[in-house]
Amino acid sequence: MPTDIRLSRFKPQPIILSFDDFDEGVNGWAELCGNHNGDLDQVRQVFKDMRPPQLSNCTFFDIGTHGAMHGNYALKLATRPKRFHQAVGIKRLTARSNGLVQMEAYFSYKAEQSLNPQENWDGNAHPSEKDFGSFTIWNDICLGSEPGDRYMCALRYQNTDLEGNLVQNWSYKTGLHPTTKMMLGGIESEGNDVHVASSTDWRLMDGGYQPLCFNEVPTKVNWHYLRWTFDLAEHRNVELQVNDKIMDVSEVPVLHYPDAYTSIPRLLNFCFDVRTHADVRNFLFLDSVVISMTE
Repeated sequence: MPTDIRLSRFKPQPIILSFDDFDEGVNGWAELCGNHNGDLDQVRQVFKDMRPPQLSNCTFFDIGTHGAMHGNYALKLATRPKRFHQAVGIKRLTARSNGLVQMEAYFSYKAEQSLNPQENWDGNAHPSEKDFGSFTIWNDICLGSEPGDRYMCALRYQNTDLEGNLVQNWSYKTGLHPTTKMMLGGIESEGNDVHVASSTDWRLMDGGYQPLCFNEVPTKVNWHYLRWTFDLAEHRNVELQVNDKIMDVSEVPVLHYPDAYTSIPRLLNFCFDVRTHADVRNFLFLDSVVISMTE
């Protein structure tokens, strides 16, 4: 049993790289800004209007201050009320070994409440559930010699499709994240999605259907447990757990870049993002995040 009672709700690997309780601040989770040459006008279009992570005590118009699952503050990622707007929070680390690495978190997601009365409300399911687009967990890794082999994997909870219909299924990408280096070669993202060049590069995961607890209205925050394990030595996903659902993701493809990358040896970045499919702000709240690994 961990000596810190706050860790008792997690299942970390033996080496804890970071334990981010957002009552203590943002703990290094930063806005994702693309590479540039010192001129911010040269930042890729998809990065130009991302919003930084912010501390939130989850205050709503009807109940006042909700607070986090543990303590007062959560980390909030918030989009603008603009279709396909995306907000990303990134934690920048390096790998001390090639073992299993694991990210755990307690999270909640919401679409912004409307102060106008909602039609087609039956007292249970709320139309605003369809205002939430998606959230994604992902990594960015470069191991080996210099220059090194760079690869990324992204697992996305697709709450709705691009037309606002409920999907509620985990998905993965089949196309590379366009980097600044690739952009200078003429490849860019469509639909303002940082992950892929085309929206057709996302595939629903077999057995990934999982309705989550939206809890009827936009101002009720229910916390979900998430655990994602990745094998650095084998360059593969291992397992994704969300609440009681445990998914074998070892067959989910991990995409490698064709060119080797310099200046990023032992890169080990983790990210969360949220993306709206409607002209409604979408939020992802993180109560706390633990990143751990084996030797």
